[in-house]
Amino acid sequence: MLAAAVAILAGAVLVQALPALPPGWLDGLLACLALAGLLACWRWNAPAWSWCLPIVFAAFAWTAFRADLAMQARLPHALEKQDVLVTGTVTDLPQAQGGSTRFDFDIAQAHFDGRAVPVQGHVRLSWYASRQHAPPAIEPCAAWRLRVRMKRPHGLVNPGGLDFERSALQKGIIATGYVREDPANALLSHGTCVDGVRARVAHAIGAALPDDAHAARLLRALSVGDERALDEHDWQVVRATGISHLIAISGFHVGLAAVFGALLVRLVWWLFPALSLRLARPLAEAAVAFPASLAYGALAGFGLPTTRTLLMIAVVAGSRLLRRGGGFGEGFGLALAAILIVDPLSVLSAGFWLSFAGVALLAWTLARDSGWRGHLKEIGLAPLLMTLALLPLTVWFFGQASLVGPLANLVAVPFVSFVIVPVDLASCALLFAWPWLGRVLLHVCAHLVDGLWWFLVQLAEWRPAMQYLPEASLTAFALSCVGAVWLLAPRGVPARALGALALLPLCFPRGTLPAEGAFRATVIDVGQGLSVLVRTRDHALLFDAGARYPSGFDLGEAAVVPTLHALGVTRLDTLIVSHGDNDHSGGAVSVLAAYPGVSVWGGEPARGPVPMRQCHTGQHWRWDDVEFRILSPPAPVLLRDNDAGCVLLVTGRGGRLLLPADTSSKIEPAIAAAVPAGLPLVLIAPHHGSRTSSSEAYLQALRPRFAVASTGYLNGYHHPAPEVVTRYAALGIPLLDTPNTGAVRVAFPADSDPTLLSEERLRQARYWRETGSQMPDAAH
Repeated sequence: MLAAAVAILAGAVLVQALPALPPGWLDGLLACLALAGLLACWRWNAPAWSWCLPIVFAAFAWTAFRADLAMQARLPHALEKQDVLVTGTVTDLPQAQGGSTRFDFDIAQAHFDGRAVPVQGHVRLSWYASRQHAPPAIEPCAAWRLRVRMKRPHGLVNPGGLDFERSALQKGIIATGYVREDPANALLSHGTCVDGVRARVAHAIGAALPDDAHAARLLRALSVGDERALDEHDWQVVRATGISHLIAISGFHVGLAAVFGALLVRLVWWLFPALSLRLARPLAEAAVAFPASLAYGALAGFGLPTTRTLLMIAVVAGSRLLRRGGGFGEGFGLALAAILIVDPLSVLSAGFWLSFAGVALLAWTLARDSGWRGHLKEIGLAPLLMTLALLPLTVWFFGQASLVGPLANLVAVPFVSFVIVPVDLASCALLFAWPWLGRVLLHVCAHLVDGLWWFLVQLAEWRPAMQYLPEASLTAFALSCVGAVWLLAPRGVPARALGALALLPLCFPRGTLPAEGAFRATVIDVGQGLSVLVRTRDHALLFDAGARYPSGFDLGEAAVVPTLHALGVTRLDTLIVSHGDNDHSGGAVSVLAAYPGVSVWGGEPARGPVPMRQCHTGQHWRWDDVEFRILSPPAPVLLRDNDAGCVLLVTGRGGRLLLPADTSSKIEPAIAAAVPAGLPLVLIAPHHGSRTSSSEAYLQALRPRFAVASTGYLNGYHHPAPEVVTRYAALGIPLLDTPNTGAVRVAFPADSDPTLLSEERLRQARYWRETGSQMPDAAH
């Protein structure tokens, strides 16, 4: 069973490496070949290993078929940014924050211009407050009719960044959008579902702890998986201490629910021994343990770790009820195979790999000793072993590792699992039966949580607690996985310590820096905004930091800082905030939190979110024989708004980079006059390619080799403007647009012309992304 499950996994993983899905006829052919192979193996009683290849073919065909269905279910391009009337049901737990409510919605019917359109599935919507009205209360399970404006899932693509398009495919999200103000918006009915019960429990916890809101937030997450109220500081502590698996209800908690169910049966059978004459106690334990774990899994929201544990418990309980033996391998293999058959796209989730790999490596490593000493040994060793075992996956998916994780988990895992969670769940149940007793227990639980959180905060505040690692190659990742398995092998395997050497390429990847007189630039994909990293041999400068929105979504934190970490930037020398507009300055706070002590300059210090000094014409400095010069604004600064922004010219031995921020055509002649002729130039399109910039005279004077416009997908400003795109094309200047390219990396060698190193959407080409280079092949 375990071998068959691994073969299914191999087939599912092979599909995810494809830049495009195979045609449907090829899926059918592979399925027929797989069926013929399986029949032949059965007919000739072939050895077990020979079944694996047909299973791989079958899994590949099934996964490709399901992925094709998921991609076809996405919102049609023709309906993007159109007003569509949809009817459906609210799912999961809505999140109200900052004058808006974000919620998941299952569309049952959709109409456009009075006719039905083929849009059905899961969408993620926001309902914003208007000048007259706040968004209404959105409750789980409620049916609504809404006028919405949506677009297909489209995320930012950067080195080391979160891949939203992959996540949307795995979660079945076919579109994102927002609710329009419209008289047709109406609540159709209130419903009843598990998410409604979760919301009631979360509300009851908050109401019972009005004086300890922080403990209430944590208890809501631990009891029903409600993470809506956790703020960024909470998540920083969680990540730094490596306890994310505890906050997001883990499979271990679901297993405890099964254990408590079995213990309850033991208690009843002990009180009433005559029951053993009618039903054997092990059978009764199995019959109760699975429903108990299933009920808690439903309350937790059926995450991947929860589902994995439920399937394994179902296998064990089924074996008991059928009086059949079954080891770990059979249960683990059945759970893995079942998840992949039901949802082959779950391999796109980091949680899938962390969950199954963690359980497999623990089973591989821990030699079970009998008695209570064996249990204590497992509890003590498990946190350290899990940290080492999952280090390759943690670095690969998140680019980080927690140094204090083993210690934090050594204390937190048993305390949360055996003390806090049982008391929390008991108090939640009592809140509805005996409210006074439930409140008493909740206050006790709140004190326990506060004490544990204080300990975790002390660990997280240690500066080296969280280590960020540069992006590693696939070879280094594969080598580190082998090293982790070897290092944690059971006693008797020779030279286990040598496995640690295989981890070194992942933890210390080899990077190349520009030579003297050369530099590199990375236009980070921040949507509708700007952030550009410029690196010389020994220095790094960041020009702008992206936006921070009222909802709390911060491009500095979500895109800029992870990209800097992935590119191996350990020290940032200078941050230039060109001007005060949010799409250029909003992320500066997060950047400075990650890189304290940076020198900050700006065009509009009074409007900046952080303290900064005024930049002005004439400022210049030299790093590693690369010159940095401010071309605008002139001192004293009399220009206003966009034209008050800092304009930076970077000059190496082989080329120049011009960053004109959001300056308009009014001051473009002065900027062009200040750029010396001679060296080839790359241009960051001014003001994202708006109509008020990139004049023909400006482009003719600069004659850039190519330009990059940093814009948002289907942005409301229509950047870059069609007439500007036409202007660049008429002059023979390739114009790259970050929604189509992702992050753009450009090299400025000391002895040759500037070279386009990569467009991130092409470098990370996958079938769930829409990619298309805008550059001639010769430019790469």
